[in-house]
Amino acid sequence: MTTHALESPGQAFRAGAQNTIPLIVGAIPFGIVFGTLGPVNGLSFEATLAMSLIVFAGSAQFISLGLLAAGASPWLIVLTTFVVNLRHLLYAVTLIPMVRTLPQRWRAPMAFWLTDETFAVVAGRLGGEHAGQFHWYYLGSALSMYLNWQLCTLLGLTLGEWVPDIENWGLDVAMAVTFIGIVAPQVVNRPRLAAVLAAGVCSVWWREWPHQLGLFAAALTGILCGLGAEVALQNRKSELAEGGC
Repeated sequence: MTTHALESPGQAFRAGAQNTIPLIVGAIPFGIVFGTLGPVNGLSFEATLAMSLIVFAGSAQFISLGLLAAGASPWLIVLTTFVVNLRHLLYAVTLIPMVRTLPQRWRAPMAFWLTDETFAVVAGRLGGEHAGQFHWYYLGSALSMYLNWQLCTLLGLTLGEWVPDIENWGLDVAMAVTFIGIVAPQVVNRPRLAAVLAAGVCSVWWREWPHQLGLFAAALTGILCGLGAEVALQNRKSELAEGGC
């Protein structure tokens, strides 16, 4: 019989940080680009840094910059940010079994630090042998992502002052690369493949929708297709099992 040594909080924290390193590397150019684009789109040095500190949502921050540059009203910026980040609600629901017994002093910062990257890292730990230290593992991943984002924003702000036209270097391709790195390892069965294909096709079809609503609609379509494929697969398995009897 195999036994596993109990994992300490420190070990879980370090493991979470280490397993997030590939996604941190992918997010570095993304954060730098945001730092360079902030002042270009009318934000001050302090306001750009404050957005990363307080909002901490890469895609929403970029969308907000575009809306600010277009002269959009504050309520529209808030609403658009809310819609774009609705996917985090789905992440949070998935994590409920792991955090429902934690005190509020843990759950509040975990909610604030929830990102696509951290969710991708901790999702593989749900229900695992070290589930008891899940919150420390989560903290290691989330805190490393947060610190990286702040440092990269600061670096981008600094480079934007020193290097002319850095915002035109095409570094924003890092956004697409990062999200591909998040999604690809999760496509391990047909329902997930159906979800990815449906979301991808719809995001292209609906890319001209205003305020990035096409992105949200595509994500919702992908989720529904994935759920439908999962239900169909389970029904098929049940029919085969009954036929075998």
